[in-house]
Amino acid sequence: MNLFNEIRALVLDCLQAMMEAGELPAGLDMAAVAVEPPRDVAHGDMATNAAMVLARPSGRKPREIAEALAGRLGDDARILSAEVAGPGFLNLRLAPSLWQGVVAAALAAGRDFGRSDLGAGRRVNVEFVSANPTGPMHVGHVRGAVVGDALACLLAFAGWQVTREYYINDGGAQVDVLARSAYERYREAHGLSPEIAEGLYPGDYLIEVGEALKVEFGDRFLNRPEEEWLAAFRDFATERMMAMIRDDLAALGVQMDVYASEKALYGTGKIEAALKRLREQGLIYEGVLEPPKGKTPEDWEPREQTLFRSTSHGDDVDRPVKKSDGGWTYFAPDIAYHWDKIERGFDDLIDVFGADHGGYVKRMKAAVAALSAGRVPLEIKLVQLVKLYKDGVPFKMSKRAGTFVTLRDVVEMVGADVTRFVMLTRKNDAPLDFDFDKVLEQSRDNPVWYVQYAHARIASVLRKAEAAGMAVDDATLARADLARLDHPAELALIRRLADWPRQVEIAARAQEPHRIAAYLGELASELHTHWNRGNDEPGLRFLQDDAGVSAAKLALARATGVVISAGLAILGVVPAEEMR
Repeated sequence: MNLFNEIRALVLDCLQAMMEAGELPAGLDMAAVAVEPPRDVAHGDMATNAAMVLARPSGRKPREIAEALAGRLGDDARILSAEVAGPGFLNLRLAPSLWQGVVAAALAAGRDFGRSDLGAGRRVNVEFVSANPTGPMHVGHVRGAVVGDALACLLAFAGWQVTREYYINDGGAQVDVLARSAYERYREAHGLSPEIAEGLYPGDYLIEVGEALKVEFGDRFLNRPEEEWLAAFRDFATERMMAMIRDDLAALGVQMDVYASEKALYGTGKIEAALKRLREQGLIYEGVLEPPKGKTPEDWEPREQTLFRSTSHGDDVDRPVKKSDGGWTYFAPDIAYHWDKIERGFDDLIDVFGADHGGYVKRMKAAVAALSAGRVPLEIKLVQLVKLYKDGVPFKMSKRAGTFVTLRDVVEMVGADVTRFVMLTRKNDAPLDFDFDKVLEQSRDNPVWYVQYAHARIASVLRKAEAAGMAVDDATLARADLARLDHPAELALIRRLADWPRQVEIAARAQEPHRIAAYLGELASELHTHWNRGNDEPGLRFLQDDAGVSAAKLALARATGVVISAGLAILGVVPAEEMR
């Protein structure tokens, strides 16, 4: 049930009737007509911009359209009043029964309340994390993992078919560095001193890999030339790193549907096939690039390379796909990988990248646009850095990782639920401060605690009601006389619940899961305000002497809990039944 969509449909029906009656020109585009909460609740329950957006295309004054529309809306029993405001906005007041019906709808649907068919079953691939398989994931990966997973949950809730995918960067030079680093730990496992030269990975996590290599290969590769062991050590260490990464993701509550390998693109003809498709469009050519900005002619050596004409699809410059020595650039397998996604039949592609990949956005969008003939849109979400604090100072690096704070460090200190919620309190492209002390603080300044406390309060009052012999299952509560929920404070809470389906669609359209966390904070605030008001007005308390009144009020409490738990599920957070 989406009450805003229902009233918008009514507005559109009235506008259609006005066109048929000759009050408006036929065939007007209604796409921009919206029904939203008013900026000031004193003005009404909902507001529509219909008269404002249709004035110019219809050649009518907005106030004239609004007055005619108000007359038609006023004939519907669901509308108590329709008042024209300002130059032509229309404020609506709804019959209380509509708001009370929201409570029944939430109880009937449970966690599915607010679920939408906005995505219409479109297949979307959400690629996120995709960390190099060279060590444990750091705190930057945590944010990308949470944003990607929550976005996937949000889109699934809004009607998309979602595939979560991790692209394993196991085909570049970094995995050779991993193999060399693991070799030194292999030597260490045999009692020799490791030589961790500059450029190798120094983290202690490779000690276990070295010991496992000793078990696997014995002393066969000690003091042997690199060409004898590099490939075997690269595969072995990469597999161990990916097992660790999978465990780290599981600790954060993230499960991927697909792990795609970069290495699997090499030697299979897939890269060549993708570039052939581009070449057939005249987008691959041999040429020399202009010197990069900031380079002087003296330190720029022009070289002929194989280039992708990405400027034809909105990029700033054309991009190399093959080096002058004949090897592929990093961009070439990425083109092939996205071509593979298109070939798998996805309707939409989303990549969640770290902020350091900003320069990659235009070229990747250009490649996907060219490969799909503009049919498959690619959205790239850049995730900004996270700054960690503890005891008021920046948090230090992890000894195990050697150079950074790991995902495991964060999860073990505050838990997966707190980690996930906090990572979604800001938009993905805004910097985020993560203070270990504040995220565990029990106060309204801590958004995680504030939302969880609201759910725990609801669970507590339902337990008390059940202990007193009342039936508190959803089916029974939905049959309560909800017309008794007529106090302005109760209606205010219901209005917030009614906004949930609209917020889901807004967040899904914008691909911004942080909006769900923000909504939950507002709903929790409304619940706590209502709860505290009951201290001064006993008639607002959820438990009353009159069983019928209690049932209605408990239905409101439970419906609020349903929406909180549905929102937390999208964020990947387990709702609290009690606070400790």
